[in-house]
Amino acid sequence: MAGRVEGKVAFITGAARGQGRAHAVRLAQEGADIIAIDVCQQLPRVAFAMSTPEDLAETVRLVEKTGRRIHAVQADVRDYDAMKAVVDDGVAQFGRLDIVIANAGIGPNGSLMHKMDHQTWQDTIDINMTGVFLSTKVAIPHIIAGRRGGSIVLTSSVGGLSANQFVGHYVTAKHGVVGIMRTLALELGRHSIRVNSLHPTQVSTPMVLHDLTYKMFCPELENPTVDDFAARSQALHVLPTPWVDAEDIANAALFLCSDEARFITGVTLPVDAGTLIK
Repeated sequence: MAGRVEGKVAFITGAARGQGRAHAVRLAQEGADIIAIDVCQQLPRVAFAMSTPEDLAETVRLVEKTGRRIHAVQADVRDYDAMKAVVDDGVAQFGRLDIVIANAGIGPNGSLMHKMDHQTWQDTIDINMTGVFLSTKVAIPHIIAGRRGGSIVLTSSVGGLSANQFVGHYVTAKHGVVGIMRTLALELGRHSIRVNSLHPTQVSTPMVLHDLTYKMFCPELENPTVDDFAARSQALHVLPTPWVDAEDIANAALFLCSDEARFITGVTLPVDAGTLIK
């Protein structure tokens, strides 16, 4: 089935690479124009290499290759005014807004909560939870004004439905995303705006596949490798895979954004290879 979001406009955060890029390209393939943001810089206390302006330019190229339009700007999800300007400009260009995928986030630095640096905690809450709130806040008035309904998809994590040691800041933020989702689903239902959350397991993106992750999963090894991490990650899953791909999450988001999910709202949808049933 082609054209599942034909003629719609989607606002996607964290779109320069990884899951965000996969969302942008997948929705464009199915007919949507894209409003995209990403911070595109290395933030303090983030251990893995973050996205660059060149990454965002590649997302633009891939979306335009599908024949769809994209308005892409470097912006931080903690900056309400910057995001509002991007979304307002995008709606002015494309004429509407129908979809939000609040995907931007940072991964955890491993630490016991009582030993965690306060700023590390605050950065994670500000980006992974408050950033999701602000992403919806700048977009919802446009969707309501369109009087066509819409779909909002918030990226949480398996950590938003379960707990793990050493990542309490991440778990707390991702649980908070579920609270945002459920509240918005109740508040926006009368406008035919559906709100759901996605809960991925490990995804094969730069935010996951780096040395700190390997060490978090294999703390007894001096220099764990990706293969060591793969074995530990596989053990968490029911299905025979150590991780899923960004395109797997994008396909789930596409379903939630399409009319096939027109009566699905307030749902926490795992894409987790069975992690949460073990």
